Amino acid sequence: MNRLKVNLAGVEFDNPIIAASGTVGFGKEYGEFFSLNELGGISVKGLTLKERQGNKPPRIAETPSGILNSVGLQNPGVDVFLNEYLPYLKGYSLKVIANIAGNTIEEYVEMARRISDSETDMIEMNISCPNVKEGGVAFGTNPNTVYEIVGAVKKVSKKPVIVKLSPNVTDITEIAKAAESAGADVLSLINTLLGMKIDIKSRKPILANVVGGLSGPAVMPVAVRMVWQVKNAVKIPIIGMGGISSAEDAIEFLLAGADAVSVGTAFFTDPYVAIKIKRGITEYLEENNIKSIKEIVGCVII
Repeated sequence: MNRLKVNLAGVEFDNPIIAASGTVGFGKEYGEFFSLNELGGISVKGLTLKERQGNKPPRIAETPSGILNSVGLQNPGVDVFLNEYLPYLKGYSLKVIANIAGNTIEEYVEMARRISDSETDMIEMNISCPNVKEGGVAFGTNPNTVYEIVGAVKKVSKKPVIVKLSPNVTDITEIAKAAESAGADVLSLINTLLGMKIDIKSRKPILANVVGGLSGPAVMPVAVRMVWQVKNAVKIPIIGMGGISSAEDAIEFLLAGADAVSVGTAFFTDPYVAIKIKRGITEYLEENNIKSIKEIVGCVII
């Protein structure tokens, strides 16, 4: 299994499969299906400084080859995670990534400060959240804002910082370079694409929040393209995600330039999908006489 090991900013993962933030909660439910040691890591459900109830239902809508969600970051708050869920996850060998979200830079900084004193392995910044002080525009859509918020978190964080990039931008490479310049240790991409679905009988949006984030196989070609673009724009490691549901999908991301991959929506249809992906990657490496997964990262032939 050594051929599957990956190193992200000094943190060594047993394999490149990370459970993406949101879809697996804090791991307990899926731990009833398989040992969480099968995963290289888990990015836990998005955390806010205080408990958050999320948006009103309906919050999920199925779409062709994917789902729309507007859950609204429902979570128990960062302190509950640190006191109740983190000890459970540290009983396994997987690496624990705390995904944080906020409405102000100060909230991000405070969460990073609290998490830094815990056994969490890494911090992932969800910068697709609205910046309340700037009229509600998402932090992650402006290079200057990205530089400011990442820099502020890096000043207080004792853990490596992953910055999760939004695809809802004109040029994702500009955002990636801003995050790298501010000190980001790793980039993860992509977050969900903004979408909408309408009930033609009632003529009303299906989601109570009107719009939501699109995830699942439908977004994968966009995600692969963006990973490839970012790989050619920055020098720091990349975690690729967006519609991965098979080993073939994961290998595409690796070839495009991802150093590791995150699996999300696919867990809803197959709780064992990560194990199958890991097995498929191993078989691919063996069949092609490849000694380490690092040998295929960014090796797409253009």
